[in-house]
Amino acid sequence: MLGEFEYLLITAAAGLGDKAYGAAIREEIEATTGRKCSIGALYTTIDRLETKGLLKTWMGEATAQRGGRAKRMVRVTSKGVQAAKDFYDVVTRVSRGASWATPRTEDLA
Repeated sequence: MLGEFEYLLITAAAGLGDKAYGAAIREEIEATTGRKCSIGALYTTIDRLETKGLLKTWMGEATAQRGGRAKRMVRVTSKGVQAAKDFYDVVTRVSRGASWATPRTEDLA
């Protein structure tokens, strides 16, 4: 099963689609969670997810905006999509019984 950060990374990459690369994924995670995301943690996780077959990466074209450096592009594989869906399903199921997820009658009074 995925960890929380792995899930966030896959979900951010999926949402970015063809625009998914390291810096954009990092910005999306930070904007969504309000937490800092180190570049080291990001690329270590990308490498791990690619080794597991959940992501595919390749070097894009060099751009002038990046000083001639190429972007490392990211695509979520079908196996990655399934892993993210499984994680989401588990979190949803386990949350159903939590008092903060399901209003109790005495909380509504």
